Amino acid sequence: MRVLIADDHELMRDALVLFLQNAGGIDANTAGTVDEACDRIEKDEPYDLIMLDFNMPGMNGLAGLTRTMKMGSGQRVALISGEATREIAEQALGVGAAGFISKSMPAKSMVNAVRFMAIGEQYAPVEFMTTPDVPSSNPLADKLSRREMQMLKGLTEGKTNKEIARTLNIQEPTVKLHMKNLYRKIGAANRTRAALIAREAGLC
Repeated sequence: MRVLIADDHELMRDALVLFLQNAGGIDANTAGTVDEACDRIEKDEPYDLIMLDFNMPGMNGLAGLTRTMKMGSGQRVALISGEATREIAEQALGVGAAGFISKSMPAKSMVNAVRFMAIGEQYAPVEFMTTPDVPSSNPLADKLSRREMQMLKGLTEGKTNKEIARTLNIQEPTVKLHMKNLYRKIGAANRTRAALIAREAGLC
């Protein structure tokens, strides 16, 4: 099974590739923009499923989704997002998307959803599509200080320590210290693993 993941956040792409390839039987490739994804679709061997991040450059709402779906003889294309609303998910399904995947889904559920869509079915997480949008407590977030949550947000967005420091108007050594504490609290050995844990916990 061949899957193309298009997401402008490198850490998120790496995390998704790791999940899918560890599941076995899935060849996962990546792109950082809609244009790059379309270029790969034209040049690469056919993909069983294309996964497009809703907020990456070139999407322009659902325009990037419909553009990609119309390529060649037609592509199975799913929308992935950590921020899209249920209304957007419904619109994507309405125009014929293979499905909608929330980045907060557990890894095993995501792999199952990818396999399901790749064989021709349409997928949407029932809980996401039916649960009212109400704030809830997150066990992982409860462990972290406000500053550590800012560190986690920055690294899941693919920012360097320097960029995080500039955004928060603090010194880079301070960022490194907070990162060290963050890794210890969530049990992560590096940035990619931290982003993976955050995604599994529904924090990105």
